[in-house]
Amino acid sequence: MTVSVDFIFDFGSPNAYFCHRLLADMEKRTGATFNYVPCLLGGIFKATGNQAPMMAYAKVKGKNDYERIEIMRFIKRHQLNDFRFNRNFPVNTLLMMRGAVASEMDGNLARYVEAGMAAMWENDQKMDDPDTFVAVMNEAGLDGASLLERSKDPQIKAKLVANTEAAVARKTFGIPTFYVGDEMFFGKERLGQLEEEVLSQMAAVKVS
Repeated sequence: MTVSVDFIFDFGSPNAYFCHRLLADMEKRTGATFNYVPCLLGGIFKATGNQAPMMAYAKVKGKNDYERIEIMRFIKRHQLNDFRFNRNFPVNTLLMMRGAVASEMDGNLARYVEAGMAAMWENDQKMDDPDTFVAVMNEAGLDGASLLERSKDPQIKAKLVANTEAAVARKTFGIPTFYVGDEMFFGKERLGQLEEEVLSQMAAVKVS
């Protein structure tokens, strides 16, 4: 028996990308499985009154400058050297997140997430452009045109809304957020605490 971790994500968050790049190694170390849950960050912000850090701290002298330093330290520590801040930021990720829901229904979410994360935070792609979206997904071996068309499907739209509302109901206020059972961990800075909790619960499962 293993421990399952819910990962609330949106491609628009560079911190979600950073976490994504580190989760495979955490899975190997702990034996946990990560359940990627597509949610719309804008919807979470609207429901909780939250804002992106660059807006929330815009009037705090030195705060955003320090955040950039911390990001560079994180990149250096974990050797995430492929990261590039997307020059098209902010990108409207509605299309991408609906595509994630469709890909999950198809059993292709892992491949889709990898393609989307790389496109957004390594290859500087403008992923809210439909033609770019289709090309990127085709290159990843997915059917980009089909995913684009299905992003208009009411069932897909409703599922993304439901995911987002369910995340807010669990007290999610931003991304990346993780849940190990009822235990919540927010931000890439909590990955160490997240791993400790996973190992704790894994040990409890073995004892029982």
